[in-house]
Order: sequence, then structure tokens, then C-alpha cells
Amino acid sequence: MAKKSAKKSAAKKPAAKKTTAKKAAAKKTAKRKPNAAFMKPLSASPALAAVIGEKPMPRTEVTKRLWDYIKKNKLQDSKNRRMINADDKLSAVFGGKKQVSMFDMTKLVGKHLS
Repeated sequence: MAKKSAKKSAAKKPAAKKTTAKKAAAKKTAKRKPNAAFMKPLSASPALAAVIGEKPMPRTEVTKRLWDYIKKNKLQDSKNRRMINADDKLSAVFGGKKQVSMFDMTKLVGKHLS
């Protein structure tokens, strides 16, 4: 008889909670608001302005234009695509370094924005 009672207790497991279709739809339709700090126009230093232009622009646009310049002049390292090879204009932005990783690039560019 002990075996039968063990089977009955094992069969009565709590059911997993189901998410309703309304909750799932509400999560999909809720949009994030863009962060105002990223959209604030910033002015570039003269060294950075030589690469991206002199007009004040948000950080997102600065990064976009910087990557356009890198791709246009084929400055991405052919073997390690994470590395950026600096030409004369970019070496001034990168603090005189010949090669910088793409992760360090954003930190160095941030110093030229105000």
C-alpha cells in the first residue's frame, strides 16, 4: 500500500504558470524610449572634426560617421577585424596610437566630444 500512496503524491505536482496571450502581447508592443543623453548634440574637437565633420551631432551619429570613414578608407585590420589601423587623421584622435581595438576606440573618441 505504501507504493500506491507514493504514486498519488507524485501525480499531484503543482502546474506550471502559463502566461496569458494578453500579457505576452503587451510586452511585445511596449517600446523603449531612447535615452536623451545619447541624442544630445555634442561638438567635436578639431582632430575629430577633421574625420566626421564640424557640426554638433549625437554620439550615435558620431559613431556611425566614424565607422563610415573606417570602412571607406579600409582601415579595419584584414586578419583581426576588431582592430582599427589609424591613418594620419585617426592617429590624432587615438592619441598617436597606430592600432586600436574597436572597444578602445569609443573610449578614445569620447575624450574628443564636449
